This record gives sequence, C-alpha cells and structure tokens, in this order.
Amino acid sequence: MDWCRLTGFSGLLCSLSLLTAILELQGVLAATRAEIEHHLEMGRHLLAAGQLAEALSHYHFAVEADSNNYLTFYKRAAVFLAMGKSKSALPDLTRAIQLKPDFLAARLQRGNILLKQGNVQEAHQDFEAVLQRSPEHPEAQEHLMRAKELEKLQEGAHATYHRGDYAATVSLLERVIEIAPWDPESRELRAECYIRMGDPQKAIQDLMPTTRLRNDNRAAFLKLSMLHYSQGDHHESLNHIRECLKLDQDDKECLSHYKQVKKLSKQLDSAEELIQDDRYQDAIDKYETVMKTEPHVPHYTMRAKERICFCLLKLKSVMEAIDVCSEAHQRDPRNAKVLRDRAEAFILNQDYEKAVDDYREALEFDSHSNDIKEGLERAQKLLKMARKRDYYQILGVSRVANKQQIIKAYRKLAQQWHPDNFQSEAEKKEAEKKFIDIASAKEVLTDPEMRQMFDAGEDPLDPESQQQGGGNNGHAWPFSFNPFEGGSFHFKFQ
Repeated sequence: MDWCRLTGFSGLLCSLSLLTAILELQGVLAATRAEIEHHLEMGRHLLAAGQLAEALSHYHFAVEADSNNYLTFYKRAAVFLAMGKSKSALPDLTRAIQLKPDFLAARLQRGNILLKQGNVQEAHQDFEAVLQRSPEHPEAQEHLMRAKELEKLQEGAHATYHRGDYAATVSLLERVIEIAPWDPESRELRAECYIRMGDPQKAIQDLMPTTRLRNDNRAAFLKLSMLHYSQGDHHESLNHIRECLKLDQDDKECLSHYKQVKKLSKQLDSAEELIQDDRYQDAIDKYETVMKTEPHVPHYTMRAKERICFCLLKLKSVMEAIDVCSEAHQRDPRNAKVLRDRAEAFILNQDYEKAVDDYREALEFDSHSNDIKEGLERAQKLLKMARKRDYYQILGVSRVANKQQIIKAYRKLAQQWHPDNFQSEAEKKEAEKKFIDIASAKEVLTDPEMRQMFDAGEDPLDPESQQQGGGNNGHAWPFSFNPFEGGSFHFKFQ
C-alpha cells in the first residue's frame, strides 16, 4: 500500500496507522463544520440586527472554509447588497448559480442587479431562465418587461443623440436612469448632452456617480476636473484631477491638465493671501499674471478683474477703480461685489447718486448682504448731506485727501474769501457765509472723529443729523458755526 510505504509500517501496524489518520481527519472536518455553522449563525444574527460589517466578516470565514456551499455565497451577497455594494454581490451570486443552476432566487437577484447596471442582455437571460422553470413567476415577468422597455429606451436615446436632438435624448435618458440607476454609460451620455446644451452644472451632477460606478473611471475624473476648471472652480478641479492620477500617475492627459490647474490655483491662492496681508499692489500684479496664465477661460479673467477692482479701491486709486470695476460689470452685470466696490469708488469720487444706483442694483442680486444694505444707507445719507453741504466739495479736495492737503486747501480758500477782502456790505455778507462754510469744513475734516462721522453719513455740525444719529462724539459745534463769534477763532495767514 502507498500509505504503508509512506509511513514505513507494515501489516497490522499499517492498518492501525491508516485508521488513526482517518479518525483524526474526520475529527478535523467535524470541528470545521461546526465552526462554519457557528459563523453562519452569527452572520444571520448580526445581519438581522443591522450590524452589516460584523456579519460580513463571519460570512467571509464561512465562504473561505467551504467554497462549495451555494447558500453561503448567496447570504454573503445579501450582506453586500444591504451595504449598497452591488458590484461585490454580483460575483457571489454568479458563484451560487454555478454551484446550483436551478437556484431561482439567486438568478432573480443577479438579473435585477444587471438590469440596474444597464446590462440588458444578461439580465434578460436570467429572467428567462427563471421563467423557464417557473413560468408564472410574477417578479420575473415584471423585471423581464422592464428589461425590454430599457432596451428600447437605450436604442432610442442613442438614435436621438446621433441626430443632435439633445433635449429629446435627455428626456429618454431620464427614464433609462430611473430603471438602471447604476448604469454609468447612460449618465455619461446625459452629461454629454448637458455639456452640448450649455449646462455644465447638470453635467457635473451626472458624472459624479460614474466615478464610483466604474472601477477605473479616469475619463470621468478628467472631464469633471475640466468642467470645474471651465466654471472657475479651480480647487474642485484640482481635487478631481488628483483622483485621476491616483488611479494612474502616468496618465498623460490627466498629468498635463494637472500641471495647468496646479499652476493657476497656486497663483490665485497667492493673490488672495496678498490681499489678506493688505499687499494690494502685489495682489494686482499677481492677478495680472493669472490673466496671462489662463486667457481663454472667462471666469478667471472676470475673477481677476473683480479682485483688481477691489484692490484699487483699497489703494484709493479712485478713477482706476471705477474703470476696472466698470469693465468687470460689463463682463458680469449680476456681480453684486463689483457693484458694491464701484459704489464705494463713486463715493470717494463724491458721485453719490451713482453710488446709490450701484448699491440699489447690487441689492437686487444679493438681497441678504448686510454690507450692501449698510452701504446703500450710507450712500443715501451722503447724497442727502451733499445736497445741503459737502465739506470735501467746499474745500475742493477728494475724499481720500490727507490732513496736509485739507489744510492747504483751507488756507487758500480762507485767504480768498476772508470778509476783509471785500468792500460792500453785500459782498462782505456773501464772503462771510462762504468763509463760515470753509472754516466748518476745515474743523470737520481735520478732526479724525468728526471726519469719520461725516464719512459714515453723519454731519457732526448738523443738529438735525445729531438727533437722528445719536450724538456727536463730544463735539458741540452748532450747524450755524460762526468763526467770528465768541472770540475763540483766530485766523492767520502763513
């Protein structure tokens, strides 16, 4: 005997040795069977309790211990399906069918998965197989009808797409995706229709699920990255192109696009950091570079113009700010931030009516912005004050003039309009009135607190304004402030 030769025993000893080995093997098999049943029982218990991950680990053990039990594969497939992992369930259902070809529940379940994946022919075969053994099976009949409907819809969608009727294709694909929600091809086709119809956001919504429905969908990640890039969302674009490179770091298309997105994204982030650091001129230079890096995507040019407008405003470059803001407004008429910044530039230019108009228009596009609401209120106050008297206009200085420039303008005008320079009583009264206005303007604009109040739309020398505004920061000047009364005013020419 081969066994005797292997063990070196002969005769009775050989027979006893063989019997011992068989008994030991039976013991091992018995223990393994008991262990398998334990894991199956634990799997059933945990599945019923909704502890899917724990149940799956027990079914993994049972499958590895006994790869010929069709029910074990079927039960593990049920756990995968409960976890939403249909792609993992499919091989287990196929194995269960291979082990037991007449297992109708597995065939029906597999056919249903294949139908949802859009694999009409394979699903059709499973439903037909069920009906051959059970002709009156209601679920199989229903699914077979849906499979036939899906096949016609798919054919119709491809036909209308090739005719260029994208709206009709989208309409057909809505029903296709309703029947086959796990079909990546239908979603990709509908995304392409949306792109051709000029609706990239809906295309993005359709492409997102396809990255999970295919094991290696680099094409979807690349297209998503390019769509986000074209919409000016450089951070999302960078995230998606990185996912493509995770799948294949040497993918030429993804690598090329990644370099472009990364370069532009770095420039945009750097520009915003410069703004945060109040380095506005450097930020302007950086945004100029952005427009050179990507001159073909309007969103980035618009973004650059919007931020340059903001920086010029911060730098008090009033006329340049108005020009750039106006250009940005032409590119994007509904951009509330551009209108807000141009309104502020108009205020600095003492053009209050235009500032009010811009703030009102901005509020139409962003009705919840407190900045815009407060800005409109301030612009309206400034317009109202300007119709009474505007201290900047009285002195002929800009709203960004410094104290030295204000005093210089005041001295020039005070010398010009001093009443002693006039002979007739009428001329003296007119000069005195102008001189009072000039002196009032100097008092307000050279006092930091009073100037801040005036810039906020409150006249610190106007009693009516003080009653509405609630105080004058300790200043008690009357609106009819007269430097010739009380002996406290001394005018000197230098």
